Amino acid sequence: MITFTIKHLRYFDALARHGHFGRAAQACAISQPALSLQIKELETMLGAPLVERSARQIRMTTLGEEFLARARKILTDVDELAGLARSAEGPLRGALRLGVIPTVAPYLLPAIIRELSDRLPDLDLQPRESVTKSLIEDLQQSRLDVVIAALPFSEPTLREFALFQEDFVLVRSPKDADKPVPGPEKLHEMKLLLLEEGHCFRDQALSFCDIRPANPGYLMEGSSLSTLVQMVSAGLGVTLIPEMALPLETHSASVSISRFPGESPKRTIGMVWRKSNPLGKQFMELGALVRQIGQAHKEFALQ
Repeated sequence: MITFTIKHLRYFDALARHGHFGRAAQACAISQPALSLQIKELETMLGAPLVERSARQIRMTTLGEEFLARARKILTDVDELAGLARSAEGPLRGALRLGVIPTVAPYLLPAIIRELSDRLPDLDLQPRESVTKSLIEDLQQSRLDVVIAALPFSEPTLREFALFQEDFVLVRSPKDADKPVPGPEKLHEMKLLLLEEGHCFRDQALSFCDIRPANPGYLMEGSSLSTLVQMVSAGLGVTLIPEMALPLETHSASVSISRFPGESPKRTIGMVWRKSNPLGKQFMELGALVRQIGQAHKEFALQ
């Protein structure tokens, strides 16, 4: 009789995600020998290997791939059973795994943490910053409960809740402050600084400038909005940033800020969660609160 536990499944999921026993053990907060023993126990119960082991990495066997897909579905169902119990308790409480994209986290997350600690003292907020693709994958695999990112996603399994819209602004040298604001076609001719690949804000800026992502050879890249602003301050080019980043990123940089005339580029920030999560009602209430926080931050940025 096979008697593997939820713990076995979680350890195996971690091993599949990290592709390495040491990193998976660290993520699970246990020792590597303990994780190896749990995986070996699972394979013994199943009567076949789940992974191919080598000195540097592991690979899933055919059985391992099939088992992983089913294990992840079970883990999602287990998490949502726990959520079902929590949904009957009223306001959110306990652990809430919140993913936030890098072009939102530094500017909005501190205010969210402060406000939630006051209004929901029984909530254990566990934030994580990463790029959109990684966050949505973790959300779908039940490793996150809610994600704050730029909409839309148009994923049929996800529920989207719009929080607010914000404009993109142009950051350039102070000596260019009195010059006309260049349109998208003029930005083609300038040294445009953008975030490196993987950031959705990069894709949105490329779309506004009508630059194809496959051939941006004349673009310069940075790892964060802060880096981009400092590169502009050093005279290396111009960049676009969302208006929520203005107070933090430009207060000590020698740059000028300009808004685009007419229909300016913008993005919609929203919350996303799985439709199957029984905490949907509480997430809607949380979204309304985060919307208030975001609007207050936006008004502060415009002052």
